[in-house]
Amino acid sequence: MQPVRHVSRRAIAGWVLFDWAAQPFFTLIITFVYAPFFASAIAANPVEGQAMWGFATACAGLVVAAMSPVLGSIADAGGQRKPWIAAFGALLVLGSCMLWFGRPGDAGVIALILCAYAIGVIGVEFAAVFNNAMMPSLVPPERIGRLSGTGWATGYVGGLLSLIIVLGFLAGNPQTGKTLLGIPPLFGLDPGLREGDRAVGPLTALWFVVFVLPLFLFTPDVPRGLPIGAAVRRGIAMLAETVRNLPQHKNTAVFLLANMIYADGMIALFAFGGIYAAGTFGWGTIQIGIFGILLNITATIGAYLGGKLDDRLGPKPVILGSLIILMLCVTAFLSIGRDHVFFVIPAAPPVPGAAMFSALGEQLYVCIGLVIGLVVGPAQAASRTLMIRLAPADRVTQFFGLFALSGKVTSFMGPLLVAIVTTAFASQKAGMAVLVGFFAVGALILSRVRV
Repeated sequence: MQPVRHVSRRAIAGWVLFDWAAQPFFTLIITFVYAPFFASAIAANPVEGQAMWGFATACAGLVVAAMSPVLGSIADAGGQRKPWIAAFGALLVLGSCMLWFGRPGDAGVIALILCAYAIGVIGVEFAAVFNNAMMPSLVPPERIGRLSGTGWATGYVGGLLSLIIVLGFLAGNPQTGKTLLGIPPLFGLDPGLREGDRAVGPLTALWFVVFVLPLFLFTPDVPRGLPIGAAVRRGIAMLAETVRNLPQHKNTAVFLLANMIYADGMIALFAFGGIYAAGTFGWGTIQIGIFGILLNITATIGAYLGGKLDDRLGPKPVILGSLIILMLCVTAFLSIGRDHVFFVIPAAPPVPGAAMFSALGEQLYVCIGLVIGLVVGPAQAASRTLMIRLAPADRVTQFFGLFALSGKVTSFMGPLLVAIVTTAFASQKAGMAVLVGFFAVGALILSRVRV
């Protein structure tokens, strides 16, 4: 069992800054900058780009699904979490840096870029498993919801700031050669070669290295346990025992199943939201980036308030409410097209050279995205606090490994189904439609969990 320590505010801040350090990978690479750049400029067309990005996400998800519970069990036996965070953080840094080589129109780099992206995903997801498992030793149970929500909110602020830096100083419009602030990109980055978009990879790597340092310097780790060889043997034995006994933890098993399904939907929503907007409205990096800034603002507010709601109402109601709203939002997304809204109402399409977000469809898309930002943070933060409430106290990392497994074992299914349906129907909208089912089924199963 992990005893709760009387840690300093500096130690808590160090833990919280992990989310700040890691969030640019999700904000800049997975959602708002690099993924749309890949689909619109490296791949032959957005449909093929969405499909290939989905297959790469699925492959990374399979690796995380297979290894998370094993590594979590080993860490529980070995004690310390920081060495694992450092090792997988190195993969995040390596994969992110390699993304620089994604030149527009160069089909020869597609395989390299997709491999680099998958390496980065594996690194950031595994590092998060061990960071999450540190929470019970830092604060008492009644404050875990607030700590988790504060972490997510801080992460969103970090993602927001990194996005502002990219749009204002690095990513230039290929037509005008200027950034959002109307200046040439810094460091001589060439807008024609999309070097500002490609630079988000090295920026993400540098950002992580700098801001994860307080975690290693100030936040206490769990005391060292068994040597690595003995920890591996003990960890695998503990995992096998846990899997055999999982039916005795019925609520935990049901929650893991629910999380497995609705987390798939969230992963796919983040992976394809920017790509979908690029294909539907022809948005470039600046439009998608501004959309991301607005969404991150509401996500920060939502995550912080969601942490307070979690401590007051409990995590389950917070997650259920978020999933219902997400179902409605994705359905509303699907009702918007380039020349219509709400499926059948005609609307003027975006006009080249017009003011940003001047078309009605674009305005509705932005408004719906703001609502998604408001509810997705609370859902993510409350999910990890619910895991802590349900997990045995002496096997927290192991159960966070199962938590990561439940969030990743079929995480390839969301992107894979989006990719398959997109390819089969040659339609981005058809691919995105599968997300409604993930949220609905996940909410139904979660409703059976008793806390």
